[in-house]
Amino acid sequence: MGEQAFNSSTQAENANNTLFQQNLPNSNTILVLGILSIVFCWWHLVSFIGIVMGIITLVLAKREIAVYTSAPQKYTLSSLNNVKTGRTCAIIGLIISIVIFVLATLFLIGFLATLPFWGMIR
Repeated sequence: MGEQAFNSSTQAENANNTLFQQNLPNSNTILVLGILSIVFCWWHLVSFIGIVMGIITLVLAKREIAVYTSAPQKYTLSSLNNVKTGRTCAIIGLIISIVIFVLATLFLIGFLATLPFWGMIR
């Protein structure tokens, strides 16, 4: 009989903990910025925006993961998954943005260097 009372009180306590869990403060922001870093990575010199968004997202994600690990019972698992997904998108967007930005810059420098050869600048 005492065991049943203990089990029911433990279940009620677990139900109360899950009832009052909240989302991580910036989980949706991290997810949106991570996706936007992928969106902005494809446009030549505008890929600099993807680089900036990727870096901001990684900094925010690191801070939110630290908040979650300090008190995991306070926050929902879905908000942690949003943070992890946003971080993954930011890493992908950051890598592609850097590659596109470097290639676009090299192309622009190469084009400007050949202008005198084509007689456009004397």
